[in-house]
Amino acid sequence: MSIAASAPVRIAVDIGGTFTDVQILDEQSGAVFAHKTPTTPADPSIGLLTGMTEAATLFGFTFAQVTMLIHGTTIATNAVLEQKLPAAALITTAGFEDILEIGRHMRQDIYAGKAEERILLIPRAQRLGVVERMRADGSVETPVSAESLAAMIDRLTSLDVAAAAICCLHSHTNPAHEHQIADHISAALPALHLSLSSDISPEFREYERSSTTALNALLMPVVGDYLARLEARLTAAGFERPVYLVQSNGGVARPAVAAREPARLLLSGPSGGALAAETIAGQLDLGNLVAVDMGGTSYDVSLVQNQRTRMISQGEVGGCPVRLPMVEMRTIGAGGGSLAEMDHVGALKVGPESAGARPGPAAYGHGGNRPTVTDANVVLGRIAPERFLGGTMNLDQAAAKTALSQHVAVPASLTTEAAANGVLTITVAHMASAIRLSLFEKGLDPADFALVAFGGAGGLHACETAADLGISKVVFPRDAGTLSAWGMLYADLRHDLIRACPMPADTAAIAELTRLLTAMTAEATSRLDADEIPASDRYLEAAIDLRYRGQAYEITTALKSPADLAASVAQFHHDHDQQYAHSNPAATPEIVNLRLTASGRLTKPLQADAAAAEITVDPAKQQVFLDRWQDVNVFARHHLPAATVAGPAVIEDPHATLFIPPDWQLITTPNGALIASHLSTTEVRHD
Repeated sequence: MSIAASAPVRIAVDIGGTFTDVQILDEQSGAVFAHKTPTTPADPSIGLLTGMTEAATLFGFTFAQVTMLIHGTTIATNAVLEQKLPAAALITTAGFEDILEIGRHMRQDIYAGKAEERILLIPRAQRLGVVERMRADGSVETPVSAESLAAMIDRLTSLDVAAAAICCLHSHTNPAHEHQIADHISAALPALHLSLSSDISPEFREYERSSTTALNALLMPVVGDYLARLEARLTAAGFERPVYLVQSNGGVARPAVAAREPARLLLSGPSGGALAAETIAGQLDLGNLVAVDMGGTSYDVSLVQNQRTRMISQGEVGGCPVRLPMVEMRTIGAGGGSLAEMDHVGALKVGPESAGARPGPAAYGHGGNRPTVTDANVVLGRIAPERFLGGTMNLDQAAAKTALSQHVAVPASLTTEAAANGVLTITVAHMASAIRLSLFEKGLDPADFALVAFGGAGGLHACETAADLGISKVVFPRDAGTLSAWGMLYADLRHDLIRACPMPADTAAIAELTRLLTAMTAEATSRLDADEIPASDRYLEAAIDLRYRGQAYEITTALKSPADLAASVAQFHHDHDQQYAHSNPAATPEIVNLRLTASGRLTKPLQADAAAAEITVDPAKQQVFLDRWQDVNVFARHHLPAATVAGPAVIEDPHATLFIPPDWQLITTPNGALIASHLSTTEVRHD
């Protein structure tokens, strides 16, 4: 099937650690096409353009037909995790230069005799103070000292840094001093990248604000250089359509915004999967979903409740707090490329270290000789070497067996099959633990959720993970191997604005909230004007962060309008009781922040129903090791029968393989999703 020469085309690209996923939408018919190509870690833009070019050839369209490119990237995340960041300086209020080092004094292991090492984004010699001081209410305590400012700029000039983060005390209530310092630095060092805390994260909590601002400054040269290379490659290839970058909040931004605020891209790729899960929940009328994305290097867990993705106002990347709105995501090192080995005490360990795209699993034949989760699946027969990625890549089963034997089976005195089973058992345990933590910390019961599994490796372990959790329903979406890219097709432009406004949430606050919201609405309108979003496609959503007096944490609650503050307060009491099992409706909570989300609707895909299988094809047989080697039915996904398929079975599509264990059965849905259900002991199974 190919795309008509007159049809407009939308492209979404998700660059992962191992593969670059491409989704092509025919906007005329609603048909969607998927493609995978290896990621090029040295320069991900090469893999992106390669994937787009290959897809154009495969599906018969030209770049002239493309209306937009939506791009999810891990460039920012990888730079932080791998500490491949340029040198930068931190400019702050004199006396507060050590805020990044002091941190929160939080320990992961409270019984350890020594605190774990903290990542210091900017070394002490590059943290510079300026004599100035704002009070907490935004009034000036000490004006910016001209002498101190000049001395700081002299020292900054002597440092070999590519960027500077400016984070002054209480600048979230009055940014004047930050702007004054930035103006002087720009005049002296016009090529220096500058990030102001009052722009990127205007909230109280000095450590988190400093960390976020520093990360943003450090990422500006990294993301800016990448976007420049991407633009050059696309232009050279004749691609001149709008490009949007996926943000951590599930929305998209234009490249100019992404280059200025690259910290908003830290969960760019995974947020596409969360958006896809939210879309699937609506299509299948499922209220609560646990969405799991298992790729080559990581396992990402997000939640959908009442068909809405859960959002948070602060996350953590590489041990560094990030105070920005983002999809709530828990990530562990459990992917198809996760390495298995015996540790120093003779216990089997899987992950978090990964074989990555190169050399990759031993079965890839790219020089890797250490066993991975993918190798274990190949050894157990769950992946057919000759049909991997739709037959476009042959796997070396002998190399997978050798790697498992040398590094796990022989040291542990196990058979190769037992060693491979052990690798998968530990992997499933890690994944189930991550899901439990995501649910239990919110007082949620796994039995109230269905599991939606995607990513290239997600379908191989989903049913076993669900069984471990007591979840009885698993959803396998169409194009599960490229679903994060598919979810990006449904993204909207999004800007998150915030203003600090500490005050009691009583009737006296209504006037101040009205004043702030009016100013924020004007700013949001200006941003959407710059994005060229028509008035009919704009929508604004306000919210307030509330807490009880004395608390150190807040709950974000929707605010219909300042006049409806009482309704938001009532909702806060209810939400607090739901989340923490207690509330105090007689107390007046405190407002901490006012938030405004400004969105510009992009045209949504007209999703076509999946075509029914044209012919019924008898399943092939494949030897799979369960408790012993046995023949298992193997179906091509596009030839699945309309009737129920009972496990054990293997379902293959071009970009992912699904494994249905015994005691599970599978049905198809009109939109192409497959739903697996666990058979209870009272159900009768028909083979």
